[in-house]
Amino acid sequence: MPIDQVAGVILAGGQATRMGGGDKCLLSLGGDETLLEHIVSRISPQVACLALNANGDPSRFAASTLPVLPDTVTDAGPLAGVLAAMRWAQAQGYGAVVTVAGDTPFFPADLVARLAESRAGQRVAMAATDRPHPVFALWDVSLARALAQALDSGTRRVAAFAEAQGAVTVRFPQAGALDPFFNINTPDDLAQVQQLYRKRQGS
Repeated sequence: MPIDQVAGVILAGGQATRMGGGDKCLLSLGGDETLLEHIVSRISPQVACLALNANGDPSRFAASTLPVLPDTVTDAGPLAGVLAAMRWAQAQGYGAVVTVAGDTPFFPADLVARLAESRAGQRVAMAATDRPHPVFALWDVSLARALAQALDSGTRRVAAFAEAQGAVTVRFPQAGALDPFFNINTPDDLAQVQQLYRKRQGS
């Protein structure tokens, strides 16, 4: 599946309670660059168009110029964001959407290409290293109705829904000590990522 057939959505709807609240994606990664800016730069070449899933006042993301998609199901975690992503991509005329987390800056630069080529006719392909990372997945937008029904029935785990749809697992190699899908949950995690970012920038 070529990238001109795939939309992308950054999921940034979490409450960031272990970081003291607020939007993790607006934290500084290093210098003047936020996590969101870095993630946008990383995913944009891999997709045809891009949006951000977040709740509350969308004006705080105005600098990104991305469309902001609120959840339509409350208290449903990332799966609500996946549903918003599917519905938005479908409305834009795309057959598939890839979702990525808004607190994971170093996911693979070939994420979408590998997910798309490994789908093998299935409607979901999700990333993994030594463990699954189901938020990083390529979804057929035709699953929107099934996902809405699953949410109504109480499903809240992304992996549970993906596996129920026969998801293909695509394994990505780990280069170095840090899992490419390492996400930021605590101030120590942020410090670790900032240090790695500085090293990669050569400063």
